[in-house]
Amino acid sequence: MPSITESLNSQSQLASGLAAGVNTLSLSQTIPFTRYTQAVLPLDGYVFYINTGEVVSVQGSLHYSTDQQQNEDETIDVNRVIFTALSQIDRFNQVAPTDLFVGTFEGIRFSFNARGSFYEQANLFHYLGNAVYPALASQLVESAADLPTEPVVSNSLPIWLSQNSFAPVYPSFLVPSNVVPPYITAHIEPDLTEVPSFPIYGWPGTTEPNSGTAPLHDLPSTQLAKDNVRLTLYGFTNQMAIQYLASLIDHSLNVEDFGFGNSPAIKDQKRTQSELNVIAMKKTIDIVAWYFQSTADAVARRLILSAGFSSITP
Repeated sequence: MPSITESLNSQSQLASGLAAGVNTLSLSQTIPFTRYTQAVLPLDGYVFYINTGEVVSVQGSLHYSTDQQQNEDETIDVNRVIFTALSQIDRFNQVAPTDLFVGTFEGIRFSFNARGSFYEQANLFHYLGNAVYPALASQLVESAADLPTEPVVSNSLPIWLSQNSFAPVYPSFLVPSNVVPPYITAHIEPDLTEVPSFPIYGWPGTTEPNSGTAPLHDLPSTQLAKDNVRLTLYGFTNQMAIQYLASLIDHSLNVEDFGFGNSPAIKDQKRTQSELNVIAMKKTIDIVAWYFQSTADAVARRLILSAGFSSITP
């Protein structure tokens, strides 16, 4: 049986040999990574990332493969990236969860969403991810001045984000990492939004400067619409959920931002984790909501006054 010293020497020789191989394959290249910090718009919860100006250069070997996809609304090259580093990239672990490092190689921008299997004897660290999709590139901006100053969404989402007196409300698919209950998510099924009335526009509108090639024409409009909304409540007891639903009904009657097109009921859902052998405190409320899109826009603009952009300090 080999001694501890012999095992360590064997590991060290293996790691040295693999490191030399990585350097040979990559020609000792370094990849620059730029740190971006998250900005969440108070208007409608949309997430952007702002360039902080910090650049970290990391030595390692980069491999990527490309698949072309032809979809209804885009034709894109999907670049899958594997970056092998000679040591753990400590700077990646030192930043806040709202920060993101974006690498650049031959015009391709990429980030990581996983770290591959790690063998201590090899002492190589594999980071995996996809290059930034063209459709998502607009979410990476160079400064806070490039952030939208108006709502992005056209549906009733701002109305539900404002119903946060019991717990924070987040847009579906944009819940912050590892947030703990209580909280609420608002999901609006895109294909079920209906607009039974013709839009009314406030001509001629106003012309405002824009960074594009033409000025942005701010055109007031309104249109009656109907959304199918699912509110998911985490960490709520029965009584808390009842009181939250009662607050929505009261808001509808007194503020008239929206109206109910159904009789909503609180439903218990099953969210499990086998390691704990428990179920989560999870409930849903499905609402058919009637509203004017101009009302949703007005609610979003009220949110601007009550909350600033979050997580935008470099």
